[in-house]
Amino acid sequence: LTMLDGNIAHIQLVNVFSAKMADDLKAAIREARSAGATSAILDLRGNPGGYLATSVEVASQFLKDGVVAYELTRDGVRTAIPVRRGGLATEWPLVVLVNKGSASASEIVAAAIQDTKRGILVGETTFGKGSIQQDFPLSDGSAVHVTIANWLTPSGRNISGVGLKPDIEVKLTEEDSKNNRDPQLDRAVQYLKTGK
Repeated sequence: LTMLDGNIAHIQLVNVFSAKMADDLKAAIREARSAGATSAILDLRGNPGGYLATSVEVASQFLKDGVVAYELTRDGVRTAIPVRRGGLATEWPLVVLVNKGSASASEIVAAAIQDTKRGILVGETTFGKGSIQQDFPLSDGSAVHVTIANWLTPSGRNISGVGLKPDIEVKLTEEDSKNNRDPQLDRAVQYLKTGK
């Protein structure tokens, strides 16, 4: 968590979506609130994803109600994955930073924010992993990683191989990185300060 000028909380979720991440996020939101935060930038750049259940908890911190995503099984059964009520930052204006390294669970969160018009996406098109995997342990100690379903965004989009297109596209060049410039973050701050 970094507090930026204008009472903006910059919350980076760089690690995989582990079981512990939701608690870390809640702690960061509480800390940001006591530091005077009035809006947030959720940074999912380079986040490879992880547990589906964690993506639901993360998205639910920013969404009041509705659906985080739909699970679509091979036989065409579509099941809603609802928002868990009681989110800690459902009122804050929100920007989500994404790039081609944002995949899987982080795309579920970004898509839920974008589709429900809860916030906007800034950055570059995401990776496009729309499947849900499950591990099945075998008797010899190895495991099989099987795709058990696809997931769809709240508006019913399947992002497999397509990714999520940001509302405001901003590239980050190697030169930017070398010179410690972050035009994507700068643009997110500008949006939260000006509303455009």
